[in-house]
Amino acid sequence: MPKVGMEPVRRQALIDATIAEIGQAGSLSVTVSQIAKRAGMSSGLAHHYFGSKEQIFVAAMRHILRSYGEHIRSELQLVEGPKERLDAIIAVSFHPLNFAEEVVSAWLNFYVYARTVPEAKRLLDIYGRRLHSNLVFNLSQLMDGSRANHVAQGLAAMIDGFYIRHALQEKAPARVEVMAMVDEYLRQQLQNSGN
Repeated sequence: MPKVGMEPVRRQALIDATIAEIGQAGSLSVTVSQIAKRAGMSSGLAHHYFGSKEQIFVAAMRHILRSYGEHIRSELQLVEGPKERLDAIIAVSFHPLNFAEEVVSAWLNFYVYARTVPEAKRLLDIYGRRLHSNLVFNLSQLMDGSRANHVAQGLAAMIDGFYIRHALQEKAPARVEVMAMVDEYLRQQLQNSGN
């Protein structure tokens, strides 16, 4: 008889194990058996909770995106004003939690995974739209709408681009340097708009 209340705990253990295994392997070439072993359970139980390796990967991706979104929302509650909100979005995007080796590896692999798996693509699309809308909402209070859209695209490209560079380049700029570059770009755009 299954233990009552264990499903959420086991599902989370499998998600954490998936992220750790992808981080260690540096790719999605991990097996359900490896994931289950790291989580301390059988591969049959992993299949019972998720159905397939694809569904475990999507659940891990959803977990990473949900954690990122919750972190942004909690930081936005602590600040007022559009510039402070933009600073909070940038700070969370470059927070050390998002630069943990296994999280970086999972993100990079999910970018590739999203090219062929519709549910993964949908999750990345949601992430992109939410980041863009948060940026545009705050920028549009500081500049005209078309310029806000343009600057938001630039900020999002810098956030994602520096993240990828950090993951792939041995001598990539440090996280703090990157944040300073993104902040400088934002300040220049605000000055060009008269703010």
